[in-house]
Amino acid sequence: MKLATYKNNTRDGQLMVVSRDLSRCCAAAPIANTMQQLLDNWQTLAPQLTERSRALNEGEIAGEVFEQIRCHSPLPRAYHWADGSAYVNHVELVRRARGAEIPTSFWTDPLMYQGGSDDFIGPFDDIVTPEGEFGIDFEAEIAVITDDVPMSTAAKDAAKHIKLLMLVNDVSLRGLIPGELAKGFGFYQSKPASSFSPVAVTPDELSECWNDTKVHLPLETYYNGELFGKPNAGVDMTFNFAELIGHATRTRNLRAGTIIGSGTVSNKQGTDHGSAIVHGGVGYSCIAEVRMIETIRDGQPSTAFMADNDEVKITMRNNQGESIFGAIEQRVKIVK
Repeated sequence: MKLATYKNNTRDGQLMVVSRDLSRCCAAAPIANTMQQLLDNWQTLAPQLTERSRALNEGEIAGEVFEQIRCHSPLPRAYHWADGSAYVNHVELVRRARGAEIPTSFWTDPLMYQGGSDDFIGPFDDIVTPEGEFGIDFEAEIAVITDDVPMSTAAKDAAKHIKLLMLVNDVSLRGLIPGELAKGFGFYQSKPASSFSPVAVTPDELSECWNDTKVHLPLETYYNGELFGKPNAGVDMTFNFAELIGHATRTRNLRAGTIIGSGTVSNKQGTDHGSAIVHGGVGYSCIAEVRMIETIRDGQPSTAFMADNDEVKITMRNNQGESIFGAIEQRVKIVK
């Protein structure tokens, strides 16, 4: 089943059922008006929407043309958004660029922070920031949405709580991060509103590419129209989604509608921890990784962060080359 949320005159939008090829859609109402309503009542409502999805895909429901540009993030706001850093290669690069080794615990104990979830933006909305040397960067990731997950759920029992998957652009303001981390209290100003793909999908839509609670497909990022990265999300993922959920529930419950992110998708390639597309590699999912490699190699970075009117596109295709989640397509808008 594939689902989207159309913008309307309410905070939480209108839940839509989307065809597998993303060409058609129909309203989920009266079964469920919003994504949160569905997640709160998944056991009773999901089977009904699965039947509606089947009818839409088989032409029994005509529906209407699906317009991605009308979409908000599948959950326009959420009770809980926690982002992990499951690709330790990304963390290792960050620390190596400043001459530091990663603690051995990073390979066994996931990093995770709780982000702002009251104000997500849509997949085609501008990335709006005030004027300043903020170091605007995209971060292409994957996220899952859970139902209610009890405290202290073991990783082996967490997979059944994953109800939907989607793509993420976890925007970071790199210029603000060092100062915030130096305070010893974590991110806040350096993490503005995130955006998610137009479509969220149930795990079965990924077929054999969903294995060990990892997505075994390339995640494509285009920067100003050029392919910037296509690392495989199933490769070098040190902690799978079940393990991230298990980590998140160590001391708390997760309520229905919790979003857990993978962190920046990153593949380790050879001794340089990566290789640009132009050099035959799989590229990167954020500008910061390029700058880290430049720092390690040349002593200083040379690639600039995003500027006003720069564009980023994030998407993923199945093995047949078909878009799974639609695309996040955003432009930077700096407000003076």
